[in-house]
Amino acid sequence: MTNANQPRVAAPKSVRPAEAAALLGVCRDTVYVLMRSGRLRSIKAGRARLIPLAAIDEFLSADEEFAA
Repeated sequence: MTNANQPRVAAPKSVRPAEAAALLGVCRDTVYVLMRSGRLRSIKAGRARLIPLAAIDEFLSADEEFAA
């Protein structure tokens, strides 16, 4: 049962490089290498680098296609 007075929190649509590294099971430096090479799409928001969750899905799908 939810309380009507509690604000709803939307699910995040992007993550920071450290969070992306945890999701991918690699180190943070590897995420930066993937972003620099263009294999992992990211956006710049002010000083922050954000990786859309859709970009992580695309990266994983591309690797599956490459391995096949």
